[in-house]
Amino acid sequence: MQNSIRRHLMCAGAAAVLGLALAPVSAQTSVSALPKGPITLVVPFAAGGATDVVSRLVAQKLGERIQRTVVVENVGGGGGSIGAVKVARATPDGNTLLMGTIATHVINPLSMAQLSYDAQKDFTPVSLIVTVPNVLLVHPSVKATNVQELIGLVKASPGQFSYGSSGVGTPPHLSGELFKSMTGAEMTHVPYKGGGPAMVDLIAGHIPILFDVLSGAAQHVRAGSARALAVTTPERVASFPDLATVAESGVPGYETWTWNAVFGPAGMPRDMTEQLSRELQAVVAEPDVQAMLKDLSATPVGSTPDDLAALVEAETDKWRAVIKSIGGLKRD
Repeated sequence: MQNSIRRHLMCAGAAAVLGLALAPVSAQTSVSALPKGPITLVVPFAAGGATDVVSRLVAQKLGERIQRTVVVENVGGGGGSIGAVKVARATPDGNTLLMGTIATHVINPLSMAQLSYDAQKDFTPVSLIVTVPNVLLVHPSVKATNVQELIGLVKASPGQFSYGSSGVGTPPHLSGELFKSMTGAEMTHVPYKGGGPAMVDLIAGHIPILFDVLSGAAQHVRAGSARALAVTTPERVASFPDLATVAESGVPGYETWTWNAVFGPAGMPRDMTEQLSRELQAVVAEPDVQAMLKDLSATPVGSTPDDLAALVEAETDKWRAVIKSIGGLKRD
């Protein structure tokens, strides 16, 4: 199912990009459908992480395109749920949007008993921006250069290794828990309020292992301050072709990934939603944006609101089975 979802979204994204490239300006919906004032794009994680990096690029380009002020507001905590609640409770006038992730709209609803929002009823899907692999990283001092060496190292020193993630219930956390379940390598989870703070501690040597989103980790891998052992997707990624997958490294069937998508509060006018979606699709279609996103190891998509809604439903079905298979998620 995962591969079919990915192929469907890539095709949909390509069609949207082509349509936007060929459509004359006069055929576009009037800008009167756009929000009237400045737009706040809420990032539900701390600054410096993968979602933050993608969001700031999109916010800048969207602001230039629609001639509105678009600012990023980081509201971290709760595995993304605190920022999501802020947007769910906002006035549905388009002035407050969320850069949602698989954490805010799939994993949290499946694993948090007291979640104070409904991921499918309290938001208006606007557009899927990118899909991104997760990556397994270690501090350069860790004496492991591949996945099997790391598994052996952890198993040889029970209780001595920990791994960090961007927060409880986030895709990197789930990547770590699935890795533990499938390999028997026991590690203590250290949650952070975003990928940025987690990466700071990995580089400083405060944690030896980190599961992160590749778009946020790419620059540190290239700089040599963090060592990448494998990506979590079934296939290798074009930006790091020599980097193996976890599955091909002796853990067959292992697969996780994440995505970034824009949502508004429930009740946004349909014409506004569709216009914002078209503008975001146009942003993602810009050659320089495509190049920058691919450099971050993100796959640009740019989807319709309906395609994003379908993705959330499909991902919920998939991750429900995965979370059940590992015995659920322990909320610290």
